Amino acid sequence: MTRRKKTRSIASRVTIRTGRRKDYKKWRHENPDQVHSTQRYVSKKRKQRKEQAARKMERQHSGTTLELHPDQDSSDTSGEQN
Repeated sequence: MTRRKKTRSIASRVTIRTGRRKDYKKWRHENPDQVHSTQRYVSKKRKQRKEQAARKMERQHSGTTLELHPDQDSSDTSGEQN
């Protein structure tokens, strides 16, 4: 018996009906409750989201704060000169 080539594609690993990729795609669409992500993928994505959130928080804390309404007194007098 010959060894099968290693692959990272899930579609090529699954042998449903004819084992063709489009058959797996159709089966996956018809049975969403039986399809689930691998634990490795889930943990990888969770880690990426945490790192992204940490980077976002760091950007927010390091940024400068802008005043919503800077001194309005100086802008009012300069605009109304005749």
